[in-house]
Amino acid sequence: MSQVISANRLSDGIVVFRASGGAWVEQLRDAEILPDASAVKAAMGLVEKDVLANHVIEVAAFDVAVKGDHVEPVHLRDKIRAKGPTTHPDHGKQAAL
Repeated sequence: MSQVISANRLSDGIVVFRASGGAWVEQLRDAEILPDASAVKAAMGLVEKDVLANHVIEVAAFDVAVKGDHVEPVHLRDKIRAKGPTTHPDHGKQAAL
């Protein structure tokens, strides 16, 4: 199953996703889709420098379903992290969609 790497940005606590080239982006749609375990392992090795530099914490890979250009987290926890708080649809990242 394809995966994406997420983390929390230390400067503001926002959930971010690793994009191609190593940048951290706020929207799941901009994240790098890792097709297999070897790609995930290689990418996780590269993010260690961002952890050591105190840019991000809580780095984790999570499963995503890819349907054409649409990327959707498989598990509820990751859906919430990708879209923002569940308290009100006008808050968090889902407000911009």
